[in-house]
Amino acid sequence: MATQYKNLINGEMVDNGQWLDVVNPANEQVIGQVPACDAGDLDRAVAAARAAFISWRKTPIETRREALQAMAKAIKDSHEELYRLLTSEQGKPHEQARGEIMGSAYMTATQATLDLEEVIVEDSEQRLCRSRRVPVGVVGGIVPWNFPILMAVQKIVPAVLSGCTIVLKPSPFTPLTTLRMAELIKDVFPAGVVNIITGEDALGPLMTGHPDIDKITFTGSTATGKRIMEGASKDLKRITLELGGNDASIVLPDADPQKVAQQLFWSSFTNAGQVCIAAKRIYIHEDIYDDLAAAIVDYAKTVKVGDGSEQGTGVGPIQNRKQYERVLELIADAKDNGYKFLLGGDADPSGTGYYVPITILDNPPEDARIVAEEQFGPVMPLMKFSSEAEVIERANNSDYGLAGAVWTANPDKGVEIAEQLETGTVWINEFMHVSPFAPFGGHKQSGFGAEYGKEGLKEFTYSQVITVKRDAVVA
Repeated sequence: MATQYKNLINGEMVDNGQWLDVVNPANEQVIGQVPACDAGDLDRAVAAARAAFISWRKTPIETRREALQAMAKAIKDSHEELYRLLTSEQGKPHEQARGEIMGSAYMTATQATLDLEEVIVEDSEQRLCRSRRVPVGVVGGIVPWNFPILMAVQKIVPAVLSGCTIVLKPSPFTPLTTLRMAELIKDVFPAGVVNIITGEDALGPLMTGHPDIDKITFTGSTATGKRIMEGASKDLKRITLELGGNDASIVLPDADPQKVAQQLFWSSFTNAGQVCIAAKRIYIHEDIYDDLAAAIVDYAKTVKVGDGSEQGTGVGPIQNRKQYERVLELIADAKDNGYKFLLGGDADPSGTGYYVPITILDNPPEDARIVAEEQFGPVMPLMKFSSEAEVIERANNSDYGLAGAVWTANPDKGVEIAEQLETGTVWINEFMHVSPFAPFGGHKQSGFGAEYGKEGLKEFTYSQVITVKRDAVVA
């Protein structure tokens, strides 16, 4: 029988007797079961969070920081167990899973140092006026399956640091590591401050529509984000949405193909391409296109695709069958349209595990689905460009605007181009670096609001202004 994991509600690990199976994407075997929560379970979790909010909002911020530092330590101390469990349910190689777990501990500890200071607006003989931040209330957090632990702490930390309480819902595809983390941290916070419940996708709309949830923070697809925004509008819930991206990397002609090829490869293929900020479109100047394309393909041939728990694996399986079939559909569309493949393009849907071979396309057109849509899989389209103005226009010609990158021997030129890109984040000569102190969020249809840094922390608060009239006569 598969191991059964329980939910965290009001400080206790509980279940409701109804179970969901969790599958290892590397071999399609059931590796665990989690509670299938319904509206009643959600009500209990929200009620616990609402009750805990009364005292938690008054708890000194230093006490909240101490609790978050204890949470970070609990994750770090158990990282060996957690990263192996993460690989088994998510599919990413052990090295990348370890990076997510340790990165989550780091992000928890560092974000816990943030503060939102009061601002004195007026200090005169007539009055004292100050502006402060107060917690929104009960937060509903909805987490995706590509980085389940990192995205969980990305929602828990600013919520509880600001004085809010939270009900967190992991993806039904990857809930096991999150529930194991729940066991580790259940005594770190007072009962009801952090609640973690599991269920099918239908649980998400119940959270969005719940009258006692004051804010929704969601990471996932743009299509789902739009539905959340619509649902939250009914009672004007606050929302933070970190949504899809079709991120462009621009490689200028002064870049050395041999030096950037490996970095460009991993900017696209980390976590089998299942990263919202992965490079999904690679624009290479025509002067170095052939040399760089060949260098990327040569390196790609050295990377092992396989079970993330096996030594030497660099690219694991797609996490779930639905996404696996979508990636295969995009590859089939490219074949049907006669686009040229430099590598890969063949998969065996009848085999065991959701494996897609590393696939690299040679200069498909801008309107190709493989270019215009977010692949979210191990597929890299390479495209030629001839001028800066042209490539900036092509890079910006997207409904998305999450992140991008510029690769060049001249950082000043990289910044000049970066400032013309319509994205929330642009890297020069690196990829996927997210700072706990810098706001992270998307432009256009890539999101609403920000995460990380003080701007991200503010998303969990209201502004409140208190004015005292000093020369008032009231008695």
